Amino acid sequence: MRKSLNTLTDPTRRRILELLAQGDMTAGKIATHFSMTKPSVSHHLNILKTAGLICNQRQ
Repeated sequence: MRKSLNTLTDPTRRRILELLAQGDMTAGKIATHFSMTKPSVSHHLNILKTAGLICNQRQ
């Protein structure tokens, strides 16, 4: 539980969760909402995934 709470202290990760609450999105679509590189967005997504807050699916 503590790891999940620490994960949520970052405003970028909270914003990603807000976006995903609206529906499924690709990593590329999520990245369009931020002024950072796609690898940086991917890093945040991996942290959220490791914390068990999101899951991913390849299509």
